[in-house]
Amino acid sequence: MLRRLGHEAVEVRLPQHLDDLDALIMPGGESTTFGKLAVRWGLIDPIRRFAASGKPIWGTCAGLIFLAKDVGHDQPTLGLMDVRVVRNAFGRQIDSFITPIKVKGLDAPFRAVFIRAPIIAEVSPNVEVLAQLEDGTIVAARQGNLLGTSFHPELTNDTRMHELFLSMLAQPAR
Repeated sequence: MLRRLGHEAVEVRLPQHLDDLDALIMPGGESTTFGKLAVRWGLIDPIRRFAASGKPIWGTCAGLIFLAKDVGHDQPTLGLMDVRVVRNAFGRQIDSFITPIKVKGLDAPFRAVFIRAPIIAEVSPNVEVLAQLEDGTIVAARQGNLLGTSFHPELTNDTRMHELFLSMLAQPAR
């Protein structure tokens, strides 16, 4: 998606890979594995410093869990975003679904892909809710230079969520 939008994308596996980056996207996957690998390879504190510098970070699905301060049980996280998440909130992989959602800042509904997705169960006052399902379940939020989504925008052809994230490069952290 980033390449389609004219931006270079590189994989981050070691702390020094963060050095020349303007922003960071933490994708879906398995959040406990993220945490264990981040600890093993010394990435926790460098990513926290990256966030403290004001550079945008976006966590999608497991990346959102990895960003969160409260995940409901003991696992390594960055503890950066003032949200409480619930892992696998929609059930098993077979319960995955696609639904249109309204996202603050987008002009039309976004077709969101949820795969064993977390939900944002609670936000602090300094967190802006960007999207909710029809029942009020929070599925996207922003806190300054941090963006978290429960869904997988990279699994669609719609670049608007990536454009929204890239727009954060030009905005000071709130």
